[in-house]
Amino acid sequence: MNNITIINDIKKELKKNIDKKYRVDSQKYHKEKVNYYGVRTTISRKISKKYFDKVKHLDKKQIFSLCEKLLRSGHSEEATIAFDWSYRLREQYEKSDFKTFERWLNKYVSDWGKCDDFCTHTIHSFITRFPEFVPKIKSWSKSKNRWLRRASAVSFITTDKSYYVVRHNIDDIFDVAKTLLIDEDDLVQKGYGWMLKAASISKQKEVFDFVMKHKHKMPRTALRYAIEKMPENMKKEAMK
Repeated sequence: MNNITIINDIKKELKKNIDKKYRVDSQKYHKEKVNYYGVRTTISRKISKKYFDKVKHLDKKQIFSLCEKLLRSGHSEEATIAFDWSYRLREQYEKSDFKTFERWLNKYVSDWGKCDDFCTHTIHSFITRFPEFVPKIKSWSKSKNRWLRRASAVSFITTDKSYYVVRHNIDDIFDVAKTLLIDEDDLVQKGYGWMLKAASISKQKEVFDFVMKHKHKMPRTALRYAIEKMPENMKKEAMK
């Protein structure tokens, strides 16, 4: 099976699994236009695994090339597959891969769903493997691209069992939050608020102290996200 056939077969299988109601409902979660076939994420991930088994014998460069072909379509489901494949190769990441990942962020990430999927898996795994790239992630917080600014926060988050947690230096997290503190974009506010919420699971006092120090400047959206996992008495104190 050649590369063109694989991509075409993925597209055909996605189109066979379109749920028109799900396509309409999915759009409701976005202010911007998102290109959906209308395939549920669980099904997209099953298709992803099925076809990864057909390409996993290829070298990383070839698989990344297939990922890029999928990303070019602009469809959310194909991005889900591309980002799943890139994450499956995490044990093979090299420092040189950062340029590819950053380019994908700049060129193909155009909504919060793609941003969060890519960053909490591939980017987070990359900086866990190569922490010397953390300053580069932090620099995204000053980007004009809203998705890079959101990425600067959510890249510090990863899944752990049933919830998202932060496994990086709390000072790096606070540096990003301070840079994004008064960002006017609500999706960026939610991104750094989510990062603080995830950090509060293991660093509750530190995050609470940060919130109390900066709450008069923090947008309410970010503040509510940040304190969501805290006890009621802390929430009330932060919201005063």
